[in-house]
Amino acid sequence: MDAFLTSTAVVAIAEMGDKTQLLSLLLAAKFRNKMAIVLGILVATLLNHAASAWLGAWLVGFVSSSVGHWLLAGSFILVGLWLLVPDKEEAIGSRFDQYGAFVVSLVLFFLAEIGDKTQVATVLLAAEFKSVVWVTAGTTLGMLVANVPVIYLGARLMEKIPFQLTRWLAAALFILMGGLALL
Repeated sequence: MDAFLTSTAVVAIAEMGDKTQLLSLLLAAKFRNKMAIVLGILVATLLNHAASAWLGAWLVGFVSSSVGHWLLAGSFILVGLWLLVPDKEEAIGSRFDQYGAFVVSLVLFFLAEIGDKTQVATVLLAAEFKSVVWVTAGTTLGMLVANVPVIYLGARLMEKIPFQLTRWLAAALFILMGGLALL
């Protein structure tokens, strides 16, 4: 249960102010079918984070426990520092709008997550907890916790969330996890 709860909290906090929240806002403005957007995010995140969690759990088998311990702790700290760097907004093309909200959301979210902080966090969390299923479930729920309110509440919610503070809190959480891993 620790893997699930930690993964949910870490990703939900890390997603605050992330480019995928801006993507959620843009998709909600572009498409009326909000549930299709949510389902697209769900499927994209499940696919992306399951592969990432599997990679993290698999990599643990190739690194000695002492080296792996230091690599894992250092990686958590590096992701914490990476979270301090704000994401850049990317343009969303409309050439794929004909495929509908579900397909557009699925493709754009899957691509947006490749190499993203939460994908790296998923790899690290799976390496830490050695649980593909619980980490994938937790990080997916964390992604939904962060993005679904943006889809339904839109710009009003985005104006009220202090993104700078949440970015600092997420960074502190990762750095703390790295520090705890060192102990």
